[in-house]
Amino acid sequence: MARVLIIDDSPTETYKLTSMLEKNGHVVMTADNGEAGIVMAQKELPDVVLMDVVMPGLNGFQATRQLSKTPETAHIPVIIVTTKDQQTDRVWGMRQGAKAYLSKPITQEVLMAAMAEVLR
Repeated sequence: MARVLIIDDSPTETYKLTSMLEKNGHVVMTADNGEAGIVMAQKELPDVVLMDVVMPGLNGFQATRQLSKTPETAHIPVIIVTTKDQQTDRVWGMRQGAKAYLSKPITQEVLMAAMAEVLR
């Protein structure tokens, strides 16, 4: 299955996402902020990144933009997973290079469907 990098500053959200992913056979790596997530993505080259938006320091929009604009990581699909569910947030996230935008709380079915879509 896929190697997934979760970038989220909430231990609770990271745990929930990790549980869903591992139940479905995926290998999970985690980073608790945007800067650490970018470093890990460059080092590990995961198959997909799940990105929170609201984080201290580099936020998820900024981190998504960096990953999508850097040649070494531009091929990695980013799925934004956030509580920010306004249409303007969704549009902005997609403009930063995200391949999907999911609003928390998410179900396992929604997450797996989004992952299947971006990993085609």
